Amino acid sequence: MTFPILDTKRLKLIEITHYHLDSIFTILSMEEVTKYYGTDPLTLPAEATKLIDMYHKNFIDKRGIRWGIKLKENQQIIGTIGLNGLQLKNKRAEVGYELHPAYWRQGYTTEALKEVLSFSFRQLGLHRVGAFVYPDNIISLNLLQKFGFTNEGLLRGYMYQNNQFHDTYVLSLLKDEWENSQEG
Repeated sequence: MTFPILDTKRLKLIEITHYHLDSIFTILSMEEVTKYYGTDPLTLPAEATKLIDMYHKNFIDKRGIRWGIKLKENQQIIGTIGLNGLQLKNKRAEVGYELHPAYWRQGYTTEALKEVLSFSFRQLGLHRVGAFVYPDNIISLNLLQKFGFTNEGLLRGYMYQNNQFHDTYVLSLLKDEWENSQEG
């Protein structure tokens, strides 16, 4: 299976390779980026190398797809977005994303998420896209609810990060809900 390149007005969603190591390391080593991410900030470039290798292996094994979010205007990688826990047989996955703080609140995640959801439901034939979000991550919760995600409840002590357990909300969007939202 060829890696799917997705296009939006301002972005190109591309396969992440070792060529993007510096950008991935820079973004994921920032505490404000990983605060709600479920993992501690990266401290060594070798950790970013392992992460990129994992993205590639997950794609090959059909367990996930992680795109680099690249600005068309300057070819800069500003974050990533992708499907985790991809189960084609059960027609479900979880979406996750992060963005360099210099690009927050400019609609880039909204633009990328819209394209990934379209790909998930139309190309992959998924029935459900879920998300796990820390209760304090109001911006992400608002973004997902804007797309029609339903908050299904609280998972207590679900994530372990920075030497402590964190609760997370579990949200989901079903294909028919997404299709109905596209008709408007």
